[in-house]
Amino acid sequence: MAKTNDFTKYVNEAVAAFPVDMTAYSDAFKTSAAMGEKFSKVALEAAEKSTEISSKWTKDTLAKLNDVAAVKDEPTDYTKAVTDFASAQAEMAAETMASFAEIAKKVQVETVELMMAAGKEASEEATAAVKKATAEVTTAAKKASAA
Repeated sequence: MAKTNDFTKYVNEAVAAFPVDMTAYSDAFKTSAAMGEKFSKVALEAAEKSTEISSKWTKDTLAKLNDVAAVKDEPTDYTKAVTDFASAQAEMAAETMASFAEIAKKVQVETVELMMAAGKEASEEATAAVKKATAEVTTAAKKASAA
């Protein structure tokens, strides 16, 4: 019977010849987590402000509906109340949409700024990692050729 070779020794030697620096992976994870935190902060702030705007709009609408639902002396007063409500709703809708647009614009600006910062940081980290890896491989190759 043929005996199969144990490749463990060869694999261990190959791994030892080309060491991997795990700090690069650790740093990348930390950077990714920090960016995730920043993006989450932007999203949560926008959600909070949007909720406040929606809540205010709802409260204002309900307050205006109280005027519509109130008993009137003349039938024409009901028409006026509904007309006033519709007019107030149109105005509130325009103001609310403008507020939502401001939130969206702010989120867009902050997101672009974060993406640009992330790109710059990633580029710098990649450059540093390549320089370090090149130096390590060169050192390992010199050791291997000397042996």
